[in-house]
Amino acid sequence: MTQAVCLVIPPSPFLLDERVFPFLGALKVAAVLEEAGWPVEVLDLSGIKNFTEAVKDYAGSSVPRHFGITATTPQFPAAVQIANAIRKVKEDARIIIGGPHATLVVAACKYEVAHKSVGRAHDAYHQLETNFDVIVAGDGEETIFPAVKDDAPKLIDADDRKSAYFLTDAELDRTPFPARHLIDLPSYRYTIDGVPALSLIAQLGCPYNCGFCAGRASPMLRNIRTRSNESIVEEMKFLYRTYAYRGFMFYDDELNVSPKIIDLMQKITKAGSDLSVEWKLRGFIKSERFTDEQAQAMFEAGFRQILIGFESGSPRILKNIQKGATLEDNTRCMHIANRHHLKVKALMSLGHPGESEETIAQTLDWLIEVRPSDFDVSIITPYPGSPYYDHALPIEARRGGKSVWVYSAKNGDRLYQEEVNYTKEADYYKGDPNEGYVSHVWTDHVSPEMLVLRRNELEHEVREKLSIPFNQSRPATMYESSMGQTPLLQILRNATPLP
Repeated sequence: MTQAVCLVIPPSPFLLDERVFPFLGALKVAAVLEEAGWPVEVLDLSGIKNFTEAVKDYAGSSVPRHFGITATTPQFPAAVQIANAIRKVKEDARIIIGGPHATLVVAACKYEVAHKSVGRAHDAYHQLETNFDVIVAGDGEETIFPAVKDDAPKLIDADDRKSAYFLTDAELDRTPFPARHLIDLPSYRYTIDGVPALSLIAQLGCPYNCGFCAGRASPMLRNIRTRSNESIVEEMKFLYRTYAYRGFMFYDDELNVSPKIIDLMQKITKAGSDLSVEWKLRGFIKSERFTDEQAQAMFEAGFRQILIGFESGSPRILKNIQKGATLEDNTRCMHIANRHHLKVKALMSLGHPGESEETIAQTLDWLIEVRPSDFDVSIITPYPGSPYYDHALPIEARRGGKSVWVYSAKNGDRLYQEEVNYTKEADYYKGDPNEGYVSHVWTDHVSPEMLVLRRNELEHEVREKLSIPFNQSRPATMYESSMGQTPLLQILRNATPLP
């Protein structure tokens, strides 16, 4: 008899608002299971403050024996707590870990083996081994089936283009749309120009080699897999007809990496015309590939804002991070967007090799010069699977009792990084303006404390000069276990915002 499966989405307390976009990876796996006739539930803990209490209640009274947890690296501490909570009340549970963190750690381990070293990536893998029964690296749509078998291996590695579980373009196109009906979709509160909006993914992967970006050693995240334009538009039409959504955030790494972007925009425009719908769209683009033709087609399709990872206003930093785009490319991109009435959210980051007071000032000055409609500035952290992490070497120095590693750019500029315990720490991801940022990196020119100080000063000055309001955080919600026999999934939907 087919056994039930529960897929768990951990909370993301490091985000200002956890109920912005659903995690589509878990919902995609759920859709594949449903299509195969498996009973599936999704325990969506996004924005739930006392999530371990909710997990214990669910696991203690639910049917599923198989629990699949997806986790990014910042979500990993919560994923470990969820696994421990399940085991306390359901001893025979099989707990599977998948998603970006598991995939990146396995990729980083492969890099260490290839370079005849066993270091911190293997330590991170040991954390996976210790806390979970099965580890899935790579695409989850097909790996979920061997993962729930009683004789499942400890590691199922689909992050290999030769693997039978590695999705091809045709297989990606053939899989069902994410099972959004399994979560409380209306509780997600994202809008574009005041219109309620959902996220969707048109393509997977990014071919570029930015030093800070995780997944550069992972085939799943490095190789582009694309759905057909017809499939993408069909999903938009389905979500409009089923839920009345006409706003969509394209969560692809870079929409204009695809040579078929103009055709996609034209098909979206036609679909809107056929349905008498005015789409409201938003997505990421790569600055040096952006053209007037793309901008015009995107505006006609319904795009009103684009997001661009400019990262820095310093030519030296752009070269050090192997961004592929020059400062001139980035400025030209802003001019193209302005000509076609597309607002730009500039995504910036500090703490790269060679970062200094001067390069930070250049970033500040460039933002004020090009005047984006919004911006985000974070302090980078090296993730497993990124060149900053994989190519770093240990040094004898220690900081606060932690080991220190150093990454060197081609010109000799260095980035120092202290060891992060991924089972316990997530404060390195962005930051809460109410509680402040934390830096686990530094350079020869700026300390971790100075990076935080300069980041805060930059944000305040740019927002003040460009009249851009600060982002506001939303409170988490509280799960109440005293609601009688109401099913937990319904209780979570009715949870009350904390004051």
